[in-house]
Amino acid sequence: MSLRVISGTAKGRKLKDVPGDSTRPITDRVKESLFNILGGDVVGSTWWDIFSGTGAVGIEALSRGAVFVLFVDLDRKAVETIQANVEHVGFSSVSEIRRGDAFILLSSTPNRIFDYAYIAPPQYQGLWSKAILALDGNMGWLSDDAWVIVQIHPKEYENLSLNNLKEYDQRKYGSTLLVFYERK
Repeated sequence: MSLRVISGTAKGRKLKDVPGDSTRPITDRVKESLFNILGGDVVGSTWWDIFSGTGAVGIEALSRGAVFVLFVDLDRKAVETIQANVEHVGFSSVSEIRRGDAFILLSSTPNRIFDYAYIAPPQYQGLWSKAILALDGNMGWLSDDAWVIVQIHPKEYENLSLNNLKEYDQRKYGSTLLVFYERK
């Protein structure tokens, strides 16, 4: 699949895929729909792209006016791909790329506040629910009106018992489900 930036300052720029089959890049259709839902709220926002893969979602956010993105992935090839993509579109100065375990970071003391946390982990491993539960237990990472967005296969979905976050919307696009959470 050919990845590209859909809109904004880096519109049309091609992005590299992570070598191998360890990631499942977001389709243009899903990405376009996601950013249509978010609209102008992206401008001036901060993002945490958790399980970043290619970095396509965070890069799209930056292209559309986000001011900072933290990219996190454990896979070395993914981190190298994100680095190449961020440099290619010229967003190195407004992003940070970390190779590491998302769950260690999610449970650590927050050192930054995010308006959006985007969670798109490897499929069928229960990682999305583990990540939401970790974030729900460590809300210092999120601004008061933050959104947490999960990208999973519809078959992975389960209703979670959360203390601080609540689900408020779902959007299904073929084999991709976006689930939206906000503070209670």
